[in-house]
Amino acid sequence: MALWPFGKKNDDQPAEASPASAESESTYSDAPPEVPVEFDTPHHDPVHGDTGPFDGDTVDIADFDFSDFSQGVLDLGSMKIALPRASQVQVEMGEQGPKMVHIVTKFGRITPVAFAAPSSAGQWAESTEQITQGMIGDGLTADVEQGPWGAEIVGQGEHGIIRVIGVEGPRWMLRMTTTAPHDKAEDLRDLAREITARTFVYRGQDPVLAGNSLPVVLPQQLVAQVQQAMEQRAQDARRAQEQQAQQPQPAPSPEDEQSIEDTSQALRDLADGSGTDTTDK
Repeated sequence: MALWPFGKKNDDQPAEASPASAESESTYSDAPPEVPVEFDTPHHDPVHGDTGPFDGDTVDIADFDFSDFSQGVLDLGSMKIALPRASQVQVEMGEQGPKMVHIVTKFGRITPVAFAAPSSAGQWAESTEQITQGMIGDGLTADVEQGPWGAEIVGQGEHGIIRVIGVEGPRWMLRMTTTAPHDKAEDLRDLAREITARTFVYRGQDPVLAGNSLPVVLPQQLVAQVQQAMEQRAQDARRAQEQQAQQPQPAPSPEDEQSIEDTSQALRDLADGSGTDTTDK
């Protein structure tokens, strides 16, 4: 796996230790998980620094060479992400169309989201308590670990581990959420940090309320796949409706048949007057 900080193209500066190899130190001891604790937030410069995530509005991704790590760049409009080798992009569909974009690897799944943020720092620190409470509400054991950019929220459940990495930039915040089985969680953590360090965020100048996600624009290839998936979903729905309409109605039981016959006879009697009440003479 590539080391970082990494230099620009044709830059022979030596690389230092990888964030993936940095030891994760839990900042919780005896404190209950719902109580936020202090954590170190190392200085990160997304404009002039040697590692990302970078501010794409001021730093040109074309100046960097990620070919030792990446098979290509995923352009989502508000984010450009160096995709690791042997990974795939998955679009999660909602009722109204695309919902989330995931990076699927052999270790698990990584979900990148970029948010608008105020010009002053602190949004990630405020988000950690909400995320922790949400994990606890979902029945997970929540913890906070020290990562390369500060706090990382870790939720452990019976079937796997969720980790949330947050990094702030100029009026934006990048969040990476990993989901992995227990035996692959550390590998996915390391890979997610490497991806985060090679991600560019494009905040733009359009007004976006702080805390709202920045708009995502799917590449044309993904758009075609999404359209195909939506058309297939519509066809499946129509086919299910047609099959339901063509299903034969269940045959009536003998009791139901007798009841139907009795009702029919009563209607015939009423029609010819033979079913009216008579009195003894």
